[in-house]
Amino acid sequence: MTTFDKKLEKYAELIVKVGVNVQKEQKVFVLSSLDAAPLTRLITKYAFKAGAKDVIIDWRDETVSLERYKHAPLSVFEEAPKHQVAEKTELAKEGACFISIVSDDPDLFKDVDNKKIAASQKAMGEALTEYRELAMSNTMSWTVVAASSPGWADKVFPNLKPEERVRALWEAIFETTRINTNDPITAWKEHDKTLNAKAKSLNEKQFKTLHYKAPGTDLYIGLPEDHIWVGAGSYNKKGHEFMANMPTEEVFCCAERNNVNGYVSSTKPLSYAGNIIDQFKLTFENGRIIKVEADVGQAILEELIATDEGSHYLGEVALVPDPSPISQSHILFFSTLFDENASNHLAIGSAYAFNVKGGENMTRSELDEKGVNTSLTHVDFMIGSDQMDIDGVTHSGEKIPVFRNGDWAF
Repeated sequence: MTTFDKKLEKYAELIVKVGVNVQKEQKVFVLSSLDAAPLTRLITKYAFKAGAKDVIIDWRDETVSLERYKHAPLSVFEEAPKHQVAEKTELAKEGACFISIVSDDPDLFKDVDNKKIAASQKAMGEALTEYRELAMSNTMSWTVVAASSPGWADKVFPNLKPEERVRALWEAIFETTRINTNDPITAWKEHDKTLNAKAKSLNEKQFKTLHYKAPGTDLYIGLPEDHIWVGAGSYNKKGHEFMANMPTEEVFCCAERNNVNGYVSSTKPLSYAGNIIDQFKLTFENGRIIKVEADVGQAILEELIATDEGSHYLGEVALVPDPSPISQSHILFFSTLFDENASNHLAIGSAYAFNVKGGENMTRSELDEKGVNTSLTHVDFMIGSDQMDIDGVTHSGEKIPVFRNGDWAF
């Protein structure tokens, strides 16, 4: 077995044991591209070793997807495939766990009609409302991981020889997911403790507002009463821990829906629906996005924000120090899974119910009263840098440094 093969085995085992923490007699659902097939096969092996009842694979192919977007009529994208929606929703209700493997070419759909992309995103978002609510309240375990692919690797490492790019991206994935440590599973447990300590400190402070200052950014974000900051690991309703993202370097919470004011500028490109959005600025008033400016991808960004009423507001607020390993790798991944863990970031759209006390058990109207946003979409975008300062404002008006020069101030 080659060194690469050993690392891929360790990665698959980590995803099964730490990512979704597969339990005996549990079903496992894997969303995978054909490029990720070697990893998916190993995940299947380790899932059954862990006692999984069944492993269901939803295979995707980039070439087929592109041909479909190019040639199928708009009406096809305006309706979600009912069988796919029913399968995921029923499996979630049964207590299955879900693994999504991202490996997409960031530019795959750059020449596709934006209306088709927007229609597809909206139709699937509406159809998967029940599934999304189950996931965002941590009813079941889920994780998002990555696999290298030629199209993605070409984008990340254009200066390498073509034959070196896929392997270079694999090595970057292994490094950022701690596969290169002696014991990745133990390394992740220690990492989880570190992030949870930061979350605990923020939860004790219960700031009313966060004030972000950086070049191109002057933004006030209100936080709901009884908000909860969360570190790397989460727990499903059965009490089993899982890691929603691998890698992860964030501590995150939710914004108070109608209490965001000012403007914020992106610091890294956003890869969304096979398109790149870059150098953009959003202006907020009473929580709502009132102005959108983008040097690259203005139309697709406007389509994203127009998805529904909730996509005009923020859901997630996440803190990531600039000295994080991913940031210090100086690799621009053109993938939100990685780039969001190199930078403070925000999310347009839905918030996580578990980011307020008792939120997992609240009705939608109760969450609305708390100021927890809901939407058909949830899209992270990166705003952090080594020039960003953040102050926490208490209910008495005291300002306490949270970040200075892009790093923790406490």
